Amino acid sequence: MEFIEKKIRIEDIKLLNELNYNTILMQFIENRFSAAIAFRGDTIIVKGNPIELKIIEKLFKELDYIFHKTGKLYINDIETILDLIEPIDNGRKNDKNNIDIIYYSSKEIIRAKTPKQKEYYDKVLSNDLVFSIGPAGTGKTFLAVAMALAALKRNEVSKIIISRPAVEAGESLGFLPGDFKEKLDPYLRPITDALIFMLSAEKMKSLMEKNLIEITPLAYMRGRTLSNAFIILDEAQNATITQMKMFLTRLGFESKAIVTGDITQVDLKNKSDSGLIHVQSILKNIKGIEFVYFTEKDVIRHRLVSEIIKAYDKDSKKQKKSSNND
Repeated sequence: MEFIEKKIRIEDIKLLNELNYNTILMQFIENRFSAAIAFRGDTIIVKGNPIELKIIEKLFKELDYIFHKTGKLYINDIETILDLIEPIDNGRKNDKNNIDIIYYSSKEIIRAKTPKQKEYYDKVLSNDLVFSIGPAGTGKTFLAVAMALAALKRNEVSKIIISRPAVEAGESLGFLPGDFKEKLDPYLRPITDALIFMLSAEKMKSLMEKNLIEITPLAYMRGRTLSNAFIILDEAQNATITQMKMFLTRLGFESKAIVTGDITQVDLKNKSDSGLIHVQSILKNIKGIEFVYFTEKDVIRHRLVSEIIKAYDKDSKKQKKSSNND
C-alpha cells in the first residue's frame, strides 16, 4: 500500500497545547491508527496510507470544532467522531469474515490461518497468560506481536513489552561488533521485522520513542512490575527455570502475557534447565493459564520447512533410542 505524508496545521495555540501535552489523549489517537503521528511546531505530521490520513485529518478538524465549543477534549469525543467517520475505512467494520481477524496491519490483514492458530487466538483473548510451544514457522511470535498491537490499538493496554533471553545458538554476543544496543539489534531482528511489517518503520520508531513499545533482554526485567501492559517472552526455551519464574512474577494488574518457544531448540548447556520445559508440569492446571502446542503440521512457511522438521525429529528419536540401548 502507498504511504504518504500529510501536514495538519493547528492555528489555535490553546488547542495545540491541549494536544501536545495531553499524552493520554494523543496516545489514544495514535493507538487507533497504523499511521505515525508527530508534532513539529504548530503542525501535526502524519505518515501512513491515504485512507487513514483522510480519517485522521477529519478527526482533527472535528476536535478543533469541539474544542472551540467546549474548551475541553475528552477520549469520548474521539470515540464519537471515529464512530461516525471510520466506516469508510476500507469496509473493515462491515467485514463479514472478521471472526478470525487479529490485526489490520499497514500491509495486510493479519488473521488466523489454521485451526491451531485460531485456538491460539481464542485462548489469548480469554486468558491472561498463554504459552505457545512449537517449531519455527507456525506463527507463534508473529501472531503474538499482532495480538499485542491489536490490544494496544483498542487501548486495552498502555504499552507493549517484548523480551528475549540473551542466549545465542552457538555464537556469543561479546564477539559481535558495536555497543550493547548494536550487539542486540541482530538478535532481536525477528521481533523488529514483525513490527515493521505490521506498522511501518516510521510508526514503530514513533511508538518506541513514546515508550509505547519496548524491546528488552530478559535480564532487564528483574525488579519490575508490569501493569496495564501486553508482554511477550520470545524464545522462552532459552530462559532458565529461575529466569522464567522471575518473568512470570513481573505480571501486574490489567496485563496479559504470551510466552513462546520451541522446546526442541534449547541452546542452554543443560536442556533440563529450560524454564519452558519445567513450567509445563507445574502450571498446567491453573485457571487463567493456557498452553497451545503447534506441530510440524502447523508450519505455514515453505513446505520444505515442515519436511525438515520431521527429518530432524526422526533423527533425534533415533539417536535417543540408540543411546538408551547403549
